[in-house]
Amino acid sequence: MSVTAVLLPVFVQVGLAFLLLLRLGSSRVAALRRGEVKTGDIALGERNWPKRVLQLQNAFHNQFELPVLFYALAALALVTRKADVLFVVMAWMFVATRLVHAYIHTTSNRVIWRFQAFAAGVLILAAMWIVFGFRIFFAEAAI
Repeated sequence: MSVTAVLLPVFVQVGLAFLLLLRLGSSRVAALRRGEVKTGDIALGERNWPKRVLQLQNAFHNQFELPVLFYALAALALVTRKADVLFVVMAWMFVATRLVHAYIHTTSNRVIWRFQAFAAGVLILAAMWIVFGFRIFFAEAAI
């Protein structure tokens, strides 16, 4: 599999994190300008932001939890040359669940839907790690 094919879903996932960061930043600036929060209030803690800002903040922070395992796996799969069509398809499936999760998180924020998207991503990522593990260990046994 080409490096580009393997890295494209990684770039989309990174792009999602930056998009959420930009939305979070603009929402914080807008909240400050509207007087919904004062700089002294936010210095006392993150929870003083308006609900909408906190929603975006939580969506942004979620991009540094589960996706970290995805980034590590993508790097390892490239280095070990274990990334194939199945890996790329599953990577896109994982990224799709993260996009859906972020969309739900930043719009309706329906917890059950958000959880379903999150759980689907966890299962896909776990399957990716299991497949990768089998490929590494069985390749070593064959040598």
